[in-house]
Amino acid sequence: MRRGGPTAAGSGDGGRDAASVPRAGRGAGGTTWQPAPARCRALPSPREASAAVGAGGDSRGWGLNGDVAGGAGGARLARGRGMHKGRKRARRSQADPLSAARWRPLAWKCCKESRRERRGGEADLLLLLLLHAQLPSAFPPGVRASPAPGPASPRAARRLRPVEATDDAFWDQFWADTATSVQDVFALVPAAEIRAVREESPSNLATLCYKAVEKLVQGAESGCHTEKERQIVLNCSRLLTRILPYIFEDPDWRGFFWSTVPGAGRGGGDEDDENARPLAESLLLAVADLLFCPDFTVQSHRRSTVDTAEDIHSIDSCEYIWEAGVGFAHSPQPNYIHDLNRTELLKLLLTCFSEAMYLPPSSDSSNTNPWVQFFCSTENRHALPLFTSLLNVVCAYDPVGYGIPYNHLLFSDYREPLVEEAAQVLIVTLDYDSSTSSSPTVDGTTTGTAMDDVDPPGPDNLFVNYLSRIHREEDFQFILKGVARLLSNPLVQTYLPNSAKKIQFHQELLVLFWKLCDFNKKFLFFVLKSSDVLDILVPVLYFLNDARADQSRVGLMHIGVFILLLLSGERNFGVRLNKPYSVRVPMDIPVFTGTHADLLIIVFHKIITSGHQRLQPLFDCLLTIIVNVSPYLKSLSMVAANKLLHLLEAFSTTWFLFSAVQNHHLVFFLLEVFNNIIQYQFDGNSNLVYAVIRKRNVFHQLANLPTDSQSIQKGLQRKKKPPEPLSRTNSQDGASMEGSRPAAPAEPGTLKTSLVATPGIDKLTEKSQVSEDGTMRSLEPESSQPLPEGNLPSAVSDGEPWSGEVSHPQRDRRRLSSASSCAQWAPTPDWVMSWKSKLPLQTIMRLLQVLVPQVEKICIDKGLTDESEILKFLQHGTLVGLLPVPHPILIRKYQANSGTAMWFRTYMWGVIYLRNVDPPIWYDTDVKLFEIQRV
Repeated sequence: MRRGGPTAAGSGDGGRDAASVPRAGRGAGGTTWQPAPARCRALPSPREASAAVGAGGDSRGWGLNGDVAGGAGGARLARGRGMHKGRKRARRSQADPLSAARWRPLAWKCCKESRRERRGGEADLLLLLLLHAQLPSAFPPGVRASPAPGPASPRAARRLRPVEATDDAFWDQFWADTATSVQDVFALVPAAEIRAVREESPSNLATLCYKAVEKLVQGAESGCHTEKERQIVLNCSRLLTRILPYIFEDPDWRGFFWSTVPGAGRGGGDEDDENARPLAESLLLAVADLLFCPDFTVQSHRRSTVDTAEDIHSIDSCEYIWEAGVGFAHSPQPNYIHDLNRTELLKLLLTCFSEAMYLPPSSDSSNTNPWVQFFCSTENRHALPLFTSLLNVVCAYDPVGYGIPYNHLLFSDYREPLVEEAAQVLIVTLDYDSSTSSSPTVDGTTTGTAMDDVDPPGPDNLFVNYLSRIHREEDFQFILKGVARLLSNPLVQTYLPNSAKKIQFHQELLVLFWKLCDFNKKFLFFVLKSSDVLDILVPVLYFLNDARADQSRVGLMHIGVFILLLLSGERNFGVRLNKPYSVRVPMDIPVFTGTHADLLIIVFHKIITSGHQRLQPLFDCLLTIIVNVSPYLKSLSMVAANKLLHLLEAFSTTWFLFSAVQNHHLVFFLLEVFNNIIQYQFDGNSNLVYAVIRKRNVFHQLANLPTDSQSIQKGLQRKKKPPEPLSRTNSQDGASMEGSRPAAPAEPGTLKTSLVATPGIDKLTEKSQVSEDGTMRSLEPESSQPLPEGNLPSAVSDGEPWSGEVSHPQRDRRRLSSASSCAQWAPTPDWVMSWKSKLPLQTIMRLLQVLVPQVEKICIDKGLTDESEILKFLQHGTLVGLLPVPHPILIRKYQANSGTAMWFRTYMWGVIYLRNVDPPIWYDTDVKLFEIQRV
């Protein structure tokens, strides 16, 4: 710092007493000013403390002392005394303002040691910025001035100014300390002080951001060959990670990083301004360079000294990919220092991308994230190696290793934080709405000619482009095995309790798997080509079953169901479900012997009958999945068959059918399941046929459903009572699996993020008809007709029970309270008749008409009381020529749409917000994309 201190005229944020600092953020009444406590306040470093005193500046109301020897002597004395004495002297600072100035060098260390004991009135690193702009010019040596409370005089105001960007001695103190960590920076720079600087001294905050980015750029240019340079880069990265969310939350500041800094060049001329990059681009390119900096984040390929070190601009970063896997065969030697440095830089990158959190949800696909757009463009020369590094680091990670019990408690795993950050950065960079994308040609148009490349160019987002172009089977195998291994990790069972490491980032993995399948259809077909898809299915069903009672995990339920809906649109998925289920993952479901199809149906039944009310909008998706796979299910177990009949029994009660306008669609779905199995898989499904015969009354009641007003009102009488959960009587639940625990609701006070509404099943899927040769043909939607029998209204929100209002496709989705919707809609005889006449009961009624007399005759003739004999008879029976002509198989395939893309964006950032708690990067900032709620 210059010894004379600031002397120019006021900066607009002066004119107040130097002992008064802003303690509150913006509110209705503006900034609240309170006198600063006179006790010891921690400043950036001992060097800064002595320099501040030497400059005649004491910004904390302790008085201003121009005696340089006082501050320097205090610093020397402090270094020779014990820490406890430093704290003791600091507590005495109220009585002796001068001693506070002398003991300020100790405050930095004291504050780091006791940051857990800090209170709101203690010193904060960033507050120096605000108050430095309010320091009067230097007093002559030996002169002390203690400003009185109240506004400063006009004469003092004229002597105030911001700190110059060229004052390197001052700014360097923010990143010169070698003993800081990211946790220290977050502890020493509280939110209130960042907002205070943003409001009261914006020029200083702008300069701080500019200088920090400048240091990162210099570090990337030099290659960080010395330990001091590396420490400066890490400290600047931590400081920007702390400050950026508070830049984003203020709309007036949001464009700051996308502007150039006038006169920022060393020459200060106009040419520098014209050629300067926006600050955001400089920051992103510097971080990308630093992520492939030899001996800092990657292993050097030569023995380097400062003289022979590799030039960062001449290296080919494709040779420095972090991990073997896709497109790279060499696995570098693990280096935990490199992993730590990568993690810090990826944290900063994720914070840069998080501007999306501070914008309200919008279905407008043109609102792309400018940070992600630039980082994933051709401007970033490291795009390919970085994408490959992130993907390989995630998919190659093995949390269990050699399986030594409790190894995660004995040794620190530096790779796991890196894998988490890599997964989060990866899914954010892959946030791309594929429903509106078209493949532009070289000249920018979307029409191609025979002269164009065989493969049309992909999207502008290079990460999405690279992902969509992965095609080697060994790469697919590596990705699938890696994702399946990590998703299965929480399911691992050991004889010793808690002896195996359990990862927590399965939600990020599910989003990544969704992106892989959505953007690369070859990968989706590879997944479904073998039984490996079941290694994904079982963990997904485990998470769905485990989270069904937890309101804080509604998003996890949705992503799991969306993945299964996407898979179920392909024939191979239904075929793979016939593989016997032998792995015994402890789930809170009945014990059964059967296939993976049985597991899927039993878990779905559990979700519907014992999940919380906010899952009701998912019922149509769950049943659509079962409908899609039903034509291929060769043999359902008795437990699964009874579950399906129990669902039909519950959904076909009059009070449920008449209580909401779309409830009858669930009955249509279930009848379609029974018809598919009877028509296409009758031979092996004697258990289901027997269950249908046993519950034949349900089908007769549906066929004879009353349609007169009196019966409708009588059926609704039950609804006036408090609704009960679906009964599980006669569903043969039996004992749960050994080692399982019941699904538990969220702990009171658990944080969760809100989610936007999801589109209805008619917007989420498109109908395809399966032809005789197995190919699928899309069916044109009937836009002018009433809702088809399989489609639900689109106004279904993930956060509310179904409303009773008829929704129109062109109408915007909106949340409706059940009270208002009930007042608007009531069942009528005409409404009941409109869908009752379309109930697809012909096949089932024909089956009952043929088989019930035969079964009754056998029971009477042979005196049978054991169902095994009846099952044996049904196994050898046939209905060839007796049933109606088989209907064509209809598959409802997931189709990309802007509504789902917005849901994924909201869910993804909500997960990232809640998962980053050490340090809490976005906690207590004004996010707009979602609401933070407590259960």
